[in-house]
Amino acid sequence: MTEAAPVHTRPPWAPLTLAAFVGLVVCTNIAGAAWARLLDSNPATLLALSSRNRYLVLALGADVSLPAYWIVGSLRIGLAFVVCHLIGRAYSDQALHWFIKYLGVTPEALEQFNRGFARAEWVIIPFFAGSNIVAALSGVHRTPWRRLAALLTIGILARLALIWWLAQIFEDQLADFVAWVQKYSWWAVGISVLLVLLVNVRNFRRGATS
Repeated sequence: MTEAAPVHTRPPWAPLTLAAFVGLVVCTNIAGAAWARLLDSNPATLLALSSRNRYLVLALGADVSLPAYWIVGSLRIGLAFVVCHLIGRAYSDQALHWFIKYLGVTPEALEQFNRGFARAEWVIIPFFAGSNIVAALSGVHRTPWRRLAALLTIGILARLALIWWLAQIFEDQLADFVAWVQKYSWWAVGISVLLVLLVNVRNFRRGATS
């Protein structure tokens, strides 16, 4: 007889991970809508709301302080990864289904990540330190905390160093773009708000029809 697969039991703290994820999504949407104004007034706040690559680059172009860039950027990327990791631990395969249903991840792409994760997590986690999918997979596969902390730290520091280096190379072009954004920031805010609304409507419709 084949042994039945163990039934996954959600821990009592599972709903807290979803609440934390919703909070992060709200912060990301605020950053997506108001990034142009925040870039002009307080780029460190922009990084606290969202540390996506484009905001890291733009914050450097807006002369964010290096301590804010390294500390705030690292903590924000790490926080998002840990929250998604805990969702993976708490909800197992159901968490992966949510990525397909609401975030447009194809089953083929998810299956490819899932197959390769167990064999090469030591490469995948650092390289995709900013990926919610990889973070959730690390939870589903229950990557040990010590290994996760080491790989995630390497990935975050390498990402921030690479972006800082590229920002130095294209310093003049980046400064010109940031100056242009700051000049027309209200137009950028209006367009950004519209885009955020459209993306969220699309995601909700996708989830409702899946």
